[in-house]
Amino acid sequence: MMHTGLVRRRRWRGVAAIAAATLLTVAAARAEEPIKVGLVAALSGGSAKSGEGITRGLTVAIDEINAAGGLLGGRKLELVRRDDESNPSKGQIAARELIDQEKVAVMFGGIDSPVALGIIPIATKAKVPFFSVWAAATPITRNGTNPNYIFRVSAVDALVDKALVQYASKTFGAKKLGLMLVNNPWGESNEQGLGAAAKEKGVAIAGVEKFEDRDVDMVAQLARLKAADADAVVLVANAAPGAQVMKSVQRIGWNVPVVSHWGISGGRFPELAGPGAQKVEFIQTYSFFGPQNPIGQKVLAELKAKYPDVKGPEDVVPPVGVANAYDAMHLVALAIAKAGSTDGDKLRQSLETIDRYEGLIKTYQRPFSPENHDALGENDYIMVHYVGDRIEPVKK
Repeated sequence: MMHTGLVRRRRWRGVAAIAAATLLTVAAARAEEPIKVGLVAALSGGSAKSGEGITRGLTVAIDEINAAGGLLGGRKLELVRRDDESNPSKGQIAARELIDQEKVAVMFGGIDSPVALGIIPIATKAKVPFFSVWAAATPITRNGTNPNYIFRVSAVDALVDKALVQYASKTFGAKKLGLMLVNNPWGESNEQGLGAAAKEKGVAIAGVEKFEDRDVDMVAQLARLKAADADAVVLVANAAPGAQVMKSVQRIGWNVPVVSHWGISGGRFPELAGPGAQKVEFIQTYSFFGPQNPIGQKVLAELKAKYPDVKGPEDVVPPVGVANAYDAMHLVALAIAKAGSTDGDKLRQSLETIDRYEGLIKTYQRPFSPENHDALGENDYIMVHYVGDRIEPVKK
């Protein structure tokens, strides 16, 4: 007869073996489980090019990270997209869906500041980091929350406005600026920023005119600015209304310099504006034209290989969406690896302590801190214009 103790030991060993096998199976399954990253952006409508550019930047970065073995022991990144149709309410619904149903570790946002501002309370409550990779309204990151789960690799209106005023003054000798602003929180953000920048520069504001996103005639607003002797116009709009502004400029026969925020580059501006599109000079964070750093050479080659329509730098449209999203995704990957987790709070803290990243736009040194969640500064902007439907740097 087998001794009772021996039987117990064998049973224990059997249970231990089963438990060990179960743990290994769970670990293996965990390693195979993807890390989902969400994108809420305009994937249809007048600003759809912005969503496509962001998608391409994220996708190229994700492909690089996955090809290098993924994160957290081999887990691959997976992009899950939702179309906000440039509508804040739809953006909020999309964000909740990505958080509650898709269980994303991080979210990226699109071109529209009103949408990004609407997502802030949702991301904050869920403790899911949200990255703005285009929307530039100053309050997106400077939002008063503590802890702050909102980060940005993009322009910031307060800094862009300084750059636009300085450019209009230096390049065109502007002394009285006319402001043409979309009537939404993004326009409001820039109205404050442009007013402060003009005062600092000693430039007058000839007038401030507003328009709705769907307006098709801005003749009355522009006529008032012309009558007020504005010698340059600063435009803040996305592609469709921006095109209507330029058509209206032509209608009144006003040969005035126009400098613009970058919203016009997120859609079909050259097609919609006609010849007037070529007369606008606007801001970006990156250009694939000219000599490229090693990262730029690599990214352009990868874009050509993955997307048949990309034959050269002129086909990376809009470049800002691609470049900002690419760098943001790599910064997130660094933070996940450093945190050893996709936990939202740990990821937030990890992002705030990244030391260095050699990126596409620049080499980032401490891009974020608890006090600053904007990775790009006032020296990271360039001025560009349309040549046909290509976005090229301005040569002065």
